[in-house]
Amino acid sequence: MVENSGPPPEVKRITWTVLVGGMAVLFDSTIVAVGIHTLATDLDVSLATIQWVSTAYLLALGVAVPLVGWAQRALGSKRLWMAALALFLLGSVLCSLAWDATSLIAFRAVQGLAGGMLMPLMTTMVMQAARGQNLGKLAVTIGLPVALGPIVGPVLGGLILQYLHWSWMFWVNVPFCVAGLILAWRVLPRDPAPTRARLDVVGLALLTPGLVSLLYGLSNVSHDGGLARADAWAPAGAGVALVAAFCLWAVPRGHRALVDVALLRHRPLWTSSALMFLSGFGLFGAMFLLPLYFQTVRGHDVLQAGLLLIPQGVGALLSRVALGKVVERVGPRWITLTAFLVTAVATVPFAFAGAMTNQWWLMGVLLVRGLGLGSALIPLMAHAFTGLAHDDVPDASIVSRLLQQLGGSFGTAVLATVLAGQAAHAHDLVGAAHAFDHAFWWAVAFTLVAVALSFLLPGQPPGRAPRAEQDRPGQPARTERAVARA
Repeated sequence: MVENSGPPPEVKRITWTVLVGGMAVLFDSTIVAVGIHTLATDLDVSLATIQWVSTAYLLALGVAVPLVGWAQRALGSKRLWMAALALFLLGSVLCSLAWDATSLIAFRAVQGLAGGMLMPLMTTMVMQAARGQNLGKLAVTIGLPVALGPIVGPVLGGLILQYLHWSWMFWVNVPFCVAGLILAWRVLPRDPAPTRARLDVVGLALLTPGLVSLLYGLSNVSHDGGLARADAWAPAGAGVALVAAFCLWAVPRGHRALVDVALLRHRPLWTSSALMFLSGFGLFGAMFLLPLYFQTVRGHDVLQAGLLLIPQGVGALLSRVALGKVVERVGPRWITLTAFLVTAVATVPFAFAGAMTNQWWLMGVLLVRGLGLGSALIPLMAHAFTGLAHDDVPDASIVSRLLQQLGGSFGTAVLATVLAGQAAHAHDLVGAAHAFDHAFWWAVAFTLVAVALSFLLPGQPPGRAPRAEQDRPGQPARTERAVARA
């Protein structure tokens, strides 16, 4: 096999252009997460009320993500990207000008609608431009915001909350959004004339409320009472039923459905998506536990906890430097299996940690954990799109993004329930440390499940890059599907 020198210049320009906007979304999410307590104090509302700042964003994201494929077909990639980025800019400015908790929650929903479109669209545009070539190297690049977010977000959020007004948490998005819009206008290829794309109204009526109900129920599990709360199990159960009904509706309709879930018959997509779901436990679930551990058990403030998490983000960045040279030479099975195994092993020390555990030891462990977690996501992202036709990429991006988001929400809900159940019996610092130990063991267990599932991935790299224009057996030709979608 002739070694590929890398993506062509036009693909690199598109990739870095959409990364600028993507960084605004990732930084925003991690910055706001550390400011919840400050917002509750400054806006004089309860913690339960201010949690809607995060919940409203999450629910709006659930509304937006399923619509991305249809909106891209109707408007074109460049128009939709710039419209969504402009909406995120508007939402950020409005959030910074919010006068009370209600207005802030409403403006966060505006951000969520935009962010829900931007993240899957970012992956779609890059993978479509690549046309099946250099997927591993591109996955390294477009995964950069995921690595930088946990490094920059908590630290920047802590600095802002300590020295500036909370509104600056949203003003920091503005330069990224403005630069992203200018770059998109100059760099992204011009869209064809807008077309009239058929909207699957029934699918929209099933999937959107289903995702919103499911995400809402899972978000309430972290509150007192956990899964026993009516506002947790009832909406989550209704959401599962609606999503299941959507799948029954969508599978026989294929590309005519709001989201073509029949694509999950494509083995690279379903295996990668299943592992991305489990990676949500390691990324979002453990990120829920780690700051709380440093603040609750070790007594650090928000800024100190953010600084202590830097090694994990540095590890994720270093993994991208290392994998950029080997991701297309080694089969995804062995990279992913090793990465999840390293993540599990590096989580074990936290299952034994207490208030007096050596801090430098824990920071070293976090560096190794970041190496593992960052290495797991890159081959999964690349493998998910292997062999897909050009017109299947948008729906594949939506499916993988939704499953990763649901995995993060589900993982956070489970670990929050475990932590709350153990903490209810804790009467001192030792008991609190034991509660966290128990929750970290659950995180280890779910990561080991991902290790086992990694054997479903191919053990050898592809002999040659797949053609992006090829069609799946038994499916209509790509041009026929494109006409049917319109």
